[in-house]
Parts: sequence; structure tokens; C-alpha cells
Amino acid sequence: MKLLFASDLHGSMFYCNILKNIFEKEKPDKLVLLGDILYHGPRNPLPKDYNPQKVFETLNSIKESIICVRGNCDSEVDQMVLEFPIMSDYNILNVDGINLFLTHGHIYNKENLPNIENKDILIHGHTHINTIEKLEKGMYINPGSISMPKENQENSYMIYENKEFIIKNLEGNELKSIKL
Repeated sequence: MKLLFASDLHGSMFYCNILKNIFEKEKPDKLVLLGDILYHGPRNPLPKDYNPQKVFETLNSIKESIICVRGNCDSEVDQMVLEFPIMSDYNILNVDGINLFLTHGHIYNKENLPNIENKDILIHGHTHINTIEKLEKGMYINPGSISMPKENQENSYMIYENKEFIIKNLEGNELKSIKL
């Protein structure tokens, strides 16, 4: 199974178009959105080409391919326009015998770990910082932010395929990776 992970779109139509192009180019089985889809939040500046209405229309056009979890900037009113579920705080996906604990990161994170085992992987966004880190229990991976990276990082997303996670910049160049 091939998965495309993206987080923290924050209503940017500019980056939503880039994400849709990446989706069409990479041809994943599923697009995993790790929250903060439409709203930019009170702490963040408006992202480039902020247009939540166009973002939800674009994402709804590929709704059958999306797995999503709720971010701290997502709300019930967002669910009213998005045609795929977004209100779950987490999702557990078993791929190639690996449990992926998918969440946004504002509730469960490396400081507040969910119930995971050593072979499990916690995947979340929220910090806007791409990371691959072995924890005392399990592993933590963050694809970074597709629209508003922090700490001078590049805009990024992540691909999973054949037990390998690759964090890439928007040109498709590898930034970080791990093979399990």
C-alpha cells in the first residue's frame, strides 16, 4: 500500500493545488490528512491564497481517497462542508503489519503518548516541523507542514511505501527517510 501524508493545510488553496498535483503524480492508495484543513487558526498568519471554500471543494473531489483526523483548528462547521470524516481525534491504520497511530498532535504526541508498542509508529502534524525520531517506546514521525513550515524548514509531505517513510519537499526531493 502506498500512502501520502500531509498536514496543516490551513485553508491555503495555493498549497492545496500543489497537494492535489502531488496526489496525481504519486498515485497513492490513500491520502492521509493529519488535521488543520480549512482554518488558519488565531496564532498563524493567513496562508498563501487563503480560500477554505475552494479547498473543501478540491478535497471533496477526491474524498474516496482521504483518511483524515481532526486538528486543533478543525471544527464541526468544517465537517458540514467536507464530504469525508474529519472529527476523529485519532485513527489506527495497520499497514504491512505495522500499526500507525494517526493523530494531529495537539492531544497525543511524544510528550503524551497514546498506548503504542515498540513496533508502532505515532504519526502527527501540528508542530509544522518534519521529524523522524525513535522513542523509548515506538517511533514518532511528522511529515511537517505542506503550507506553513516552521523553524526554517521547507514545505513538506511524506510518502509511505514498502516499509519506507520518505519526507519530501514540494519538488519531490527527499528530506528525510527511514526504512523499517
